Amino acid sequence: MMSNIDIVRAHYAASAQGNVGEMMAHVSPQVRWTEMAGFPCAGTWAGPQAVADNVFAVLGRDWIGYRFELQSLIDGGDHIVAVGSYHGTYRATGKKMQARVAHVWHLQDEKIAAFEQFTDTLLVRQAMS
Repeated sequence: MMSNIDIVRAHYAASAQGNVGEMMAHVSPQVRWTEMAGFPCAGTWAGPQAVADNVFAVLGRDWIGYRFELQSLIDGGDHIVAVGSYHGTYRATGKKMQARVAHVWHLQDEKIAAFEQFTDTLLVRQAMS
């Protein structure tokens, strides 16, 4: 049995390796995944396939070296908060981006039930234009 914080840690470790299958290993079939308004993948996506198609595939397609650099995890039991930075180069413009970000995870029965992202979308948009 993995703790909630270990599940989130495992997601980030898989992300660092570009392993979407492992990233989605603990995602609930009913997950609600919210990317902030103004972000390239903005919206709320329901289900693991929608998240993979509308978030991870888009970021991989449109950005070079896109990554999340984790700086801290806050264990709130069923809610985990991650703080870090996004990094990458927007493929269409060649502009680099670095933006602070917070992720709020809600876990239930050892599954990621919900995710919400908070970031400085202006910095992301500046790289895209």
